[in-house]
Amino acid sequence: MDETMKKNKYSIIVPTYNERLNIALIIYLIFKHLKNVDFEIIVVDDGSPDGTQDIVKQLQQVYGEDRVLLRPRPKKLGLGTAYIHGLKHASGNFVVIMDADLSHHPKYLPSFIKKQIETGASIVTGTRYVKGGGVHGWNLMRKLTSRGANVLAQTLLWPGVSDLTGSFRLYKKSVLEDVISSCVSKGYVFQMEMIVRASRKGYHIEEVPITFVDRVYGSSKLGGSEIVEYLKGLVYLLVTT
Repeated sequence: MDETMKKNKYSIIVPTYNERLNIALIIYLIFKHLKNVDFEIIVVDDGSPDGTQDIVKQLQQVYGEDRVLLRPRPKKLGLGTAYIHGLKHASGNFVVIMDADLSHHPKYLPSFIKKQIETGASIVTGTRYVKGGGVHGWNLMRKLTSRGANVLAQTLLWPGVSDLTGSFRLYKKSVLEDVISSCVSKGYVFQMEMIVRASRKGYHIEEVPITFVDRVYGSSKLGGSEIVEYLKGLVYLLVTT
C-alpha cells in the first residue's frame, strides 16, 4: 500500500467563503494527518470579505506555495464551479473535496486513501449513515431533515450509496472531470447529482464512515431555500437519470 500511495498525488480542493477562523486549523490538521502522502491543498476563495485570503497567504509562508495554493474568484459563484475552478489547478491524479468549516475532519483522509487503494474505487465517499458514522452538534430537526432527504433520494433514485448529500469525497481526477462535466445543479443539490450521475455511469463507489461535526466557527449556509432547491433537484434527477 505504501508504494502505491507514493506514486499517487492528492489534490485537496477546499472552497471557502468567510472561513478566516477555520482555514488555518483545517490546513494544519491536513498536514498532521497526511504525513507520508504527496498532496497539495487548493483553496478556492469566493472573495471573502473577512480576510480569509490574507490568512491563506500567511499559511503559504509557513507551508510553501507549492503545498498551499490560493486560487481565488471575485465573488460567490457556487460550489460546483468552485470545484471546476480548483480542478483546473490540480496536479494530482486524485482529488479530495472537503469543507473548510471543520465539519469534515482531516483525520478521516488516511482511511479514504486506504479504502481506495484496497478496492481500486473510482470514488470514496464519507457517510454519516452506516455503522461508525454519525452527526454531532445538529438539533433533531436538522437530523430529521437530512435523514429524510437521504431516504427520499434513496427511494426514488436507487444510487447504491447511503449518504447522497455529503460533500467529503475522494475521486480519481479523471472520474471527477467526467462526472462534473455532466452536472447542472447548483448549491446543496450539486453533491447529490454528482454521486447519482457517477453511479449511473457505472463507476465503482466505496464508502467510509465519518462523523460530521456541525461547523465550529461561523454560520451555517443551509437555509429553507436550499431545501426547496433540493426537492426541485430530486425531481430533475428522477426525470433525467
